[in-house]
Amino acid sequence: MDGAGGPGEGPAQEALQSLSRRLQVQEKEMELVKAALAEALRLLRLQAPPNSLQDSGTLAATRDSPAAPPGLPPPCSPSLVSRGTQTETEAEREASLGPSGLSNGPPAPQGGSEEPSGTQSEGGGSSSSGTGSPGPPGILRLTQPPQRADTPRRNSSSSSPSERPRQKLSRKAASSANLLLRSGSTESRGGKDPLSSPGGPGSRRSNYNLEGISVKMFLRGRPITMYIPSGIRSLEELPSGPPPETLSLDWVYGYRGRDSRSNLFVLRSGEVVYFIACVVVLYRPEGGPGGPGGGGQRHYRGHTDCVRCLAVHPDGVRVASGQTAGVDKDGKPLQPVVHVWDSETLLKLQEIGLGAFERGVGALAFSVADQGAFLCVVDDSNEHMLSVWDCSRGTKLAEIKSTNDSVLAVGFSPRDSSCIVTSGKSHVHFWNWSGGAGVPGNGTLTRKQGVFGKYKKPKFIPCFVFLPDGDILTGDSEGNILTWGRSLSDSRTPGRGGAKETYGIVAQAHAHEGSIFALCLRRDGTVLSGGGRDRRLVQWGPGLVALQEAEIPEHFGAVRAIAEGPGSQLLVGTTKNALLRGDLAQGFSPVIQGHTDELWGLCTHPFQNRFLTCGHDRQLCLWDGEGHALAWSIDLKETGLCADFHPSGAVVAVGLNTGRWLVLDTETREIVSDVTDGNEQLSVVRYSPDGLYLAIGSHDNMIYIYSVSSDGAKSNRFGRCVGHSSFITHLDWSKDGSFIMSNSGDYEILYWDVVGGCKLLRNRYDSRDREWATYTCVLGFHVYGVWPDGSDGTDINSLCRSHNERVVAVADDFCKVHLFQYPCARAKAPSLVYGGHGSHVTSVRFTHDDSHLISLGGKDASIFQWRVLGAGGAVPAPATPSRTPSLSPASSLDV
Repeated sequence: MDGAGGPGEGPAQEALQSLSRRLQVQEKEMELVKAALAEALRLLRLQAPPNSLQDSGTLAATRDSPAAPPGLPPPCSPSLVSRGTQTETEAEREASLGPSGLSNGPPAPQGGSEEPSGTQSEGGGSSSSGTGSPGPPGILRLTQPPQRADTPRRNSSSSSPSERPRQKLSRKAASSANLLLRSGSTESRGGKDPLSSPGGPGSRRSNYNLEGISVKMFLRGRPITMYIPSGIRSLEELPSGPPPETLSLDWVYGYRGRDSRSNLFVLRSGEVVYFIACVVVLYRPEGGPGGPGGGGQRHYRGHTDCVRCLAVHPDGVRVASGQTAGVDKDGKPLQPVVHVWDSETLLKLQEIGLGAFERGVGALAFSVADQGAFLCVVDDSNEHMLSVWDCSRGTKLAEIKSTNDSVLAVGFSPRDSSCIVTSGKSHVHFWNWSGGAGVPGNGTLTRKQGVFGKYKKPKFIPCFVFLPDGDILTGDSEGNILTWGRSLSDSRTPGRGGAKETYGIVAQAHAHEGSIFALCLRRDGTVLSGGGRDRRLVQWGPGLVALQEAEIPEHFGAVRAIAEGPGSQLLVGTTKNALLRGDLAQGFSPVIQGHTDELWGLCTHPFQNRFLTCGHDRQLCLWDGEGHALAWSIDLKETGLCADFHPSGAVVAVGLNTGRWLVLDTETREIVSDVTDGNEQLSVVRYSPDGLYLAIGSHDNMIYIYSVSSDGAKSNRFGRCVGHSSFITHLDWSKDGSFIMSNSGDYEILYWDVVGGCKLLRNRYDSRDREWATYTCVLGFHVYGVWPDGSDGTDINSLCRSHNERVVAVADDFCKVHLFQYPCARAKAPSLVYGGHGSHVTSVRFTHDDSHLISLGGKDASIFQWRVLGAGGAVPAPATPSRTPSLSPASSLDV
């Protein structure tokens, strides 16, 4: 060591020499990369036809046979292609480690062959039950060639350490050549960037291989490859734009009586107004076509979330309806609001309180003494804000915190609009309102607490009614009707304010066993009360003397609301979402019925305008689509999740949440078969088009196949389709009844040869031209365009192709029904979008003649029957006003 050098010169010199050596190594590596890249390109030019990469695209090859599928160019070297359903990482892992760890079936038999034992599914998973030739390639990729006996393995001890860097550099060069080749053509990829990343979880992107053999999309980062039918030469020749057919809401089944109040009124026109989901229904019991007894429906569809309450203006024409808060498709909150609209034209007249309410509108009422000039609203915030609004201008006149307890009812005194009453949990409040000369915000509200004194204070006071003499009747949870009389307040009267009139209890009558849910003042001055537990409807005369009563049948539930119709006719809403019509002398019969809990199961009759529904309320219901009425219903005792009619229409199969499935006779309603397969819930049941087989998709990842007798009454286990790595979500039969296409929870698309022994078809390319009797699978080439950008794989709950194969209906997770053209095989395909449901739409199905579409709401328990209009049928458009389609930001027509 040179002693003349500085103290730090030695380490610096060593570092400089180290950097110099590393630079030389990197330069040698770059030379190796360039050489390997040139060699790869030279081999590609030698082994492939001159125009194959430009004219024919990717060359098909399999590891066990060099032959290409019929109609495709001859194969090139296996070292230059990979299966279209594999990613580069999967191809390298499969060459070195064997089958993928995500298995769709039983392990493959062990043997000496080094061919992979797993078969890649279209959804990105692998099926490992045996070996077979994979489908043709999708996107051209350079992958490692298959290992041979005379080729050293990557981890073999025979390869020297000096050779390993060269092998790694060769692989890098091959990958670089692959990128160069992929960047050479973007036309067949629909103009998308060929080097763009598939994206992270929640992304959905589609791209096309160089030949146009397959289309690939991504859900949650998983590739889903779908092979293009041979009859389609270019995706550009597929239909674009929304379909010529449109939907018009024909009928809404159900009524929201289970968890809402202020939900049933009769208009001046004689129409009954009530609500369910986001729709306010105007039902005419008589005098219109298409309903029980000749009734008809019209619909106000201006709300963007579930309607919670109604109020009818003193003129009997205008209606106020309040909605709850919600979120839109992008997760942004939707503010609760009150709509004031004209029941004759269905046009919105005023939007009140946008941004002023929290959570939702719980109760509202028009003033009476001044011809409905004011509207009182109570929201669902913690303080239950009470506000008074000018109806004509939509301005707020006064506001105050009412109480932290729930408020169930509100109303103006019909004799004095300055008197407002609210009732709810453990309270009755009497409010005095001074209008502040009509100046917005200058009004004041003062409260007087109702004092029960010697009478027992009830837990809830759900309803009240004003009598003609000014007294107030309240119905409470103890079954009592209390009479509150007017008196002058003095120093002993609790509450704020001066010597003004207040109310005190003057009489009590025990009217019902259990809570009183509804009170109604009749035109003759008598009062009707509706009980909860005893389901009695009682008419009271002066002095609360019982005059007449009737009992509602148990299967309809308790009385929720009462409205007086023409003459002696009464309309009664029940807690089991039924609307009854009748009188106290003759009894009551249903005119509107519905489910009471979340719906999932739906199927339409093969040759009649009927359909069947089931859900979490354990009811199985058959509906008459022409008469708009319930044909029959039975109690399943368990949750029904799926159903399907036998092609004969004589029986129907119903899948339950316990792995049990039933077959019922549609005429006698008797159970003719009761079978259990596993202990997981069943998600789909489907008869083959010839009725010889029944396929049952379960959450235990299996599809159970049964052979069925000609009448559908008897069935025997035929086999099981084993291979999915997640629960079954959808399945369809081929038109010849021999094959099945199925989807699963991890986005797989698998095909099965049922007649040949429930075998998994490993070459999915061979199924590209197969025709399907139905199309309800949400994943497939013919429907992949229905998926929105950014989808997480759960955005679409149900899909159904029309029988004439012209349109596809889609039920999404954002309360919407979509209508697309079929086939829908173009990314970001436009659609017609229809609102009305207040919850995720769980299922859609076309009727046998495609004249109607049925859609099910989830939590809102609603059933919508849509009329299909336009090119597909000759049904004229209904005369009721409809909303004009407008272009939405999602390239859809929002109707």
